[in-house]
Amino acid sequence: MILVTGGAGFIGSLLEAALVDLGIETVVVDRLRSEGKWRNLRAHPPARIVPPEALEAFLATHPPLDMVFHLGAICATTARDGDLIWQTNVELSQTLWAWCARRGVRFVYASSAATYGDGSAGFDDAPSLAALRRLRPLNLYGWSKHAFDLWAVAESESGRPRPPQWVGLKFFNVYGPNEYHKGGMVSAVKVKSDEVAAGHRPRLFRSDRPDIADGEQKRDFIWVGDVVDVLLWLRASPAVNGLFNLGTGRARSYRALAAAVSNVWGAPAEVEFIDMPETLRGQYQSFTEAPMERLRAAGYAAPFTPLEDGVRRYIEDHLRADDPYR
Repeated sequence: MILVTGGAGFIGSLLEAALVDLGIETVVVDRLRSEGKWRNLRAHPPARIVPPEALEAFLATHPPLDMVFHLGAICATTARDGDLIWQTNVELSQTLWAWCARRGVRFVYASSAATYGDGSAGFDDAPSLAALRRLRPLNLYGWSKHAFDLWAVAESESGRPRPPQWVGLKFFNVYGPNEYHKGGMVSAVKVKSDEVAAGHRPRLFRSDRPDIADGEQKRDFIWVGDVVDVLLWLRASPAVNGLFNLGTGRARSYRALAAAVSNVWGAPAEVEFIDMPETLRGQYQSFTEAPMERLRAAGYAAPFTPLEDGVRRYIEDHLRADDPYR
């Protein structure tokens, strides 16, 4: 039995689907609410759904878990409630870590490239406290993920009990199906696809940095199927421990992303530039790129999907389909 927090969400529901396909019993920790998240699980319902507020009571029943994939979090980069963010993104993670350490259960959790801030300290995923302390996240979400990374590494180095396997994955810009409930946090691929499908030119933010041209802001965009493949590989690789980047290793511009989307729809590769919202200024990452050497050295050898191929798969297999869900 495997527990997936955030298992009705974007990455969590796709991991849960892959685990069900493998014949593994799954328990999802999430709230379905009314945003249609249940559709993420429609084709592969879990054995049980536990609301987050009931998680500790569930764990107290000593369920026979083999592994915890902790993907649940408040992930809005514009979130402002620091107390709620700390309780959800840090304290809950610490609770799960401690439970896994006591029970001998493996623990894999989602960190984020938002921990790297503006990138001035680099994107090195070396799991040392000295390296981590150089990072300066730009927003509350990134800071909360960074706080737990620091705590996890400190616990690991302290000699205190820890899970038999612990891995934190710094997700870069993930895109793909089952993200439709995310509102303003949906991927740029989905947003640009909707714009082009409606007959508009894709809109891009003007750069807020004089050294970067409009549309040339770059991110490391990773297809969600590749993310799930890494998670499944970790399940099969219990000796792998530590913090790891999870991107493709290649930054691509938003202009290139818009061109890829337009090409799939058969539309001209023309864009419209708009001003960056005030809520993002000073918090916007204009460049991210994931050095992937550490994950490769740990043994992960599969290739990552090029942006153009991932965009085509997303649009043709999901966004244009009668049923866009996985």
